[in-house]
Amino acid sequence: MGSTLMATTSILLCSGLAAILSSTYSIKKPLNDTVYGAHGEFMMALKYVTLLLIFLFSFMCHSLSIRFINQVNFLINTPQHDLIAAKIPPSYVCELLEKGFVLNIVGNRLFYAALPLLLWIFGPVLVFLCSVALVPIFYNLDIVFEFDDDLGKGDHEMTREDFLSV
Repeated sequence: MGSTLMATTSILLCSGLAAILSSTYSIKKPLNDTVYGAHGEFMMALKYVTLLLIFLFSFMCHSLSIRFINQVNFLINTPQHDLIAAKIPPSYVCELLEKGFVLNIVGNRLFYAALPLLLWIFGPVLVFLCSVALVPIFYNLDIVFEFDDDLGKGDHEMTREDFLSV
Protein backbone atom coordinates (compact mmCIF):
# COMPACT_ATOMS: atom_id res chain seq x y z
CA MET A 1 0.00 0.00 0.00
CA GLY A 2 2.85 2.36 0.77
CA SER A 3 4.45 1.80 -2.61
CA THR A 4 1.12 2.33 -4.33
CA LEU A 5 0.52 5.59 -2.47
CA MET A 6 4.02 6.88 -3.20
CA ALA A 7 3.84 5.83 -6.87
CA THR A 8 0.50 7.61 -7.22
CA THR A 9 1.84 10.73 -5.54
CA SER A 10 4.97 10.71 -7.70
CA ILE A 11 3.07 10.40 -10.97
CA LEU A 12 0.58 13.06 -9.84
CA LEU A 13 3.44 15.47 -9.16
CA CYS A 14 5.00 14.53 -12.52
CA SER A 15 1.73 15.35 -14.27
CA GLY A 16 1.51 18.68 -12.50
CA LEU A 17 5.10 19.57 -13.31
CA ALA A 18 4.62 18.53 -16.93
CA ALA A 19 1.52 20.73 -17.16
CA ILE A 20 3.44 23.68 -15.71
CA LEU A 21 6.36 23.08 -18.07
CA SER A 22 4.22 22.80 -21.16
CA SER A 23 2.16 25.90 -20.41
CA THR A 24 4.75 28.41 -19.15
CA TYR A 25 8.15 27.43 -20.51
CA SER A 26 9.75 29.43 -23.29
CA ILE A 27 13.52 29.80 -23.52
CA LYS A 28 14.65 33.24 -24.62
CA LYS A 29 17.81 34.05 -22.67
CA PRO A 30 19.63 30.96 -21.45
CA LEU A 31 22.62 30.89 -19.11
CA ASN A 32 22.35 34.40 -17.68
CA ASP A 33 21.29 33.48 -14.12
CA THR A 34 23.12 32.12 -11.15
CA VAL A 35 22.13 28.77 -9.66
CA TYR A 36 21.17 29.89 -6.15
CA GLY A 37 17.67 31.29 -6.04
CA ALA A 38 17.61 32.08 -9.73
CA HIS A 39 14.21 32.75 -11.22
CA GLY A 40 15.16 33.17 -14.88
CA GLU A 41 13.53 31.11 -17.58
CA PHE A 42 16.46 28.73 -18.08
CA MET A 43 16.97 28.05 -14.37
CA MET A 44 13.27 27.55 -13.77
CA ALA A 45 13.15 25.10 -16.67
CA LEU A 46 16.19 23.30 -15.25
CA LYS A 47 14.54 23.08 -11.83
CA TYR A 48 11.28 21.74 -13.28
CA VAL A 49 12.99 19.18 -15.53
CA THR A 50 15.20 17.98 -12.65
CA LEU A 51 12.15 17.54 -10.44
CA LEU A 52 10.26 15.81 -13.22
CA LEU A 53 13.08 13.29 -13.76
CA ILE A 54 13.45 12.54 -10.06
CA PHE A 55 9.71 12.00 -9.60
CA LEU A 56 9.63 9.79 -12.72
CA PHE A 57 12.46 7.63 -11.37
CA SER A 58 10.69 7.46 -8.01
CA PHE A 59 7.51 6.33 -9.79
CA MET A 60 9.47 3.70 -11.72
CA CYS A 61 11.08 2.32 -8.53
CA HIS A 62 7.74 2.16 -6.72
CA SER A 63 6.04 0.50 -9.70
CA LEU A 64 8.76 -2.14 -9.90
CA SER A 65 8.50 -2.63 -6.16
CA ILE A 66 4.77 -3.27 -6.49
CA ARG A 67 5.48 -5.74 -9.28
CA PHE A 68 8.02 -7.73 -7.24
CA ILE A 69 5.88 -7.77 -4.09
CA ASN A 70 2.82 -8.92 -6.06
CA GLN A 71 4.88 -11.69 -7.61
CA VAL A 72 6.04 -12.74 -4.14
CA ASN A 73 2.41 -12.82 -2.98
CA PHE A 74 1.61 -15.37 -5.66
CA LEU A 75 4.78 -17.43 -5.34
CA ILE A 76 4.70 -17.69 -1.56
CA ASN A 77 1.48 -19.69 -1.76
CA THR A 78 2.74 -22.22 -4.31
CA PRO A 79 2.71 -25.77 -2.99
CA GLN A 80 6.15 -27.38 -2.73
CA HIS A 81 5.36 -31.05 -3.32
CA ASP A 82 6.55 -33.41 -6.06
CA LEU A 83 3.46 -33.08 -8.27
CA ILE A 84 4.59 -29.69 -9.56
CA ALA A 85 7.07 -29.97 -12.42
CA ALA A 86 8.83 -26.67 -11.82
CA LYS A 87 9.60 -26.18 -8.14
CA ILE A 88 10.15 -22.67 -6.92
CA PRO A 89 12.88 -22.53 -4.30
CA PRO A 90 12.21 -20.39 -1.21
CA SER A 91 15.50 -18.57 -1.81
CA TYR A 92 14.09 -17.23 -5.10
CA VAL A 93 10.99 -15.91 -3.34
CA CYS A 94 13.18 -14.28 -0.66
CA GLU A 95 15.31 -12.72 -3.37
CA LEU A 96 12.25 -11.24 -5.07
CA LEU A 97 10.95 -9.91 -1.76
CA GLU A 98 14.30 -8.28 -1.03
CA LYS A 99 14.36 -6.68 -4.49
CA GLY A 100 10.86 -5.29 -3.90
CA PHE A 101 11.84 -3.78 -0.56
CA VAL A 102 15.07 -2.31 -1.92
CA LEU A 103 13.20 -0.70 -4.81
CA ASN A 104 10.68 0.71 -2.32
CA ILE A 105 13.50 2.21 -0.25
CA VAL A 106 15.17 3.71 -3.34
CA GLY A 107 11.84 5.14 -4.52
CA ASN A 108 11.21 6.67 -1.09
CA ARG A 109 14.70 8.17 -1.04
CA LEU A 110 14.23 9.71 -4.45
CA PHE A 111 10.86 11.10 -3.40
CA TYR A 112 12.27 12.58 -0.18
CA ALA A 113 15.28 14.00 -2.04
CA ALA A 114 12.91 15.76 -4.44
CA LEU A 115 11.15 17.64 -1.63
CA PRO A 116 13.98 20.16 -1.07
CA LEU A 117 14.32 20.48 -4.84
CA LEU A 118 10.62 21.23 -5.07
CA LEU A 119 11.15 24.08 -2.62
CA TRP A 120 14.19 25.19 -4.67
CA ILE A 121 11.67 26.77 -7.04
CA PHE A 122 10.82 29.32 -4.34
CA GLY A 123 14.37 30.08 -3.20
CA PRO A 124 17.40 28.74 -1.32
CA VAL A 125 16.16 29.42 2.22
CA LEU A 126 13.32 26.89 1.97
CA VAL A 127 15.75 24.32 0.55
CA PHE A 128 17.95 24.72 3.60
CA LEU A 129 15.03 24.50 6.04
CA CYS A 130 13.63 21.41 4.35
CA SER A 131 17.05 19.74 4.30
CA VAL A 132 17.49 20.42 8.00
CA ALA A 133 14.03 18.98 8.68
CA LEU A 134 14.80 15.85 6.64
CA VAL A 135 17.93 15.00 8.67
CA PRO A 136 16.02 13.78 11.78
CA ILE A 137 13.52 11.98 9.54
CA PHE A 138 16.29 10.10 7.75
CA TYR A 139 17.97 9.41 11.08
CA ASN A 140 14.82 7.75 12.42
CA LEU A 141 14.39 5.78 9.19
CA ASP A 142 18.00 4.58 9.06
CA ILE A 143 19.00 3.90 12.66
CA VAL A 144 17.88 0.62 14.20
CA PHE A 145 17.73 0.77 17.96
CA GLU A 146 18.85 -2.29 19.89
CA PHE A 147 16.80 -3.22 22.90
CA ASP A 148 18.17 -4.92 25.99
CA ASP A 149 16.99 -8.53 26.28
CA ASP A 150 16.59 -8.23 30.06
CA LEU A 151 14.10 -5.37 29.75
CA GLY A 152 11.00 -7.59 29.72
CA LYS A 153 12.06 -9.76 32.65
CA GLY A 154 11.58 -9.32 36.36
CA ASP A 155 9.11 -6.84 37.82
CA HIS A 156 8.30 -5.36 34.42
CA GLU A 157 7.08 -8.59 32.87
CA MET A 158 3.54 -8.33 31.50
CA THR A 159 1.23 -11.21 32.23
CA ARG A 160 -1.60 -12.43 30.03
CA GLU A 161 -4.14 -10.79 32.32
CA ASP A 162 -2.31 -7.46 32.12
CA PHE A 163 -2.28 -7.71 28.35
CA LEU A 164 -6.01 -8.49 28.15
CA SER A 165 -6.88 -5.63 30.50
CA VAL A 166 -5.18 -3.13 28.21
